[in-house]
Amino acid sequence: MQSKDTTEGNNKLVVRVFSFSYKKGIPSDESGNGGGYVFDCRSTHNPGRYEPYKQLTGLDQPVIDFLEKDGEILSFLEHVFALADVHVARYIERGFTNLMFSFGCTGGQHRSVYSAQHLAEHIHSKFGITVILEHREQNIHHTFLAQQ
Repeated sequence: MQSKDTTEGNNKLVVRVFSFSYKKGIPSDESGNGGGYVFDCRSTHNPGRYEPYKQLTGLDQPVIDFLEKDGEILSFLEHVFALADVHVARYIERGFTNLMFSFGCTGGQHRSVYSAQHLAEHIHSKFGITVILEHREQNIHHTFLAQQ
């Protein structure tokens, strides 16, 4: 009797991660599955309220440093990562093909961009699956391809 390869199907799951502005609405789920997780980043300290950060995004080092300095965003993401890890592992196990995580903030520029970027990198690194990242309001798209 052959043992079942628990990594079989890893490449079937595609995770889509969005950053967005609540002012423009929550991203729609084009997979037809009805959406996924939506996390509200507005409770964390907003660098967009300070002049030096207004023209930057959550991908820029000064904004990253600002967000990480007080640790709020790190604590927030620690909980998100724990939830996402369990969910992704279960979706892989069950052979599902689509999962979506979205992060919203006021303008879709700082906190949500930082959070979406970090979750996408985390999932890709941990599970080696395809992750499609879209910073909707920044018009930035990146695909992390499944590791073979």
